[in-house]
Amino acid sequence: MPSYRISEAARLLGVSDDTVRRWVDAGALPTTDSSPARIPGTALAARAVELASAPADPSDVLSSARNRFVGLVTRIQRDGLMAQIDIQSGPHRVVSLMSAEAADDLGLEVGSLASAVVKATHVIVEAPKG
Repeated sequence: MPSYRISEAARLLGVSDDTVRRWVDAGALPTTDSSPARIPGTALAARAVELASAPADPSDVLSSARNRFVGLVTRIQRDGLMAQIDIQSGPHRVVSLMSAEAADDLGLEVGSLASAVVKATHVIVEAPKG
């Protein structure tokens, strides 16, 4: 059974070594009896799946798209008729190009909650009503 050092586990989960140590101390991640401590691969995989659970989708729409990234708008760059919208969804940065009018209609601003919906090669950005 594969196992990982704390530093490897941290890198794979996208957190700090100290966070992994806190999870070990709290019993959220088991370790092997070896020295130095190692995290069993199965436990690490389960934690990765748990951490990857997407936040609740703020939209109340039905969609055929299955690749939906809920996150925060981190940057809006307008240039004439077009706007570039950056969304940070966990470890994923999603960038969308849209008309400036569409960005204005969505009421997007840095810090806004938004969903990036990826369908084929296009990214569709949705924002909750209200």
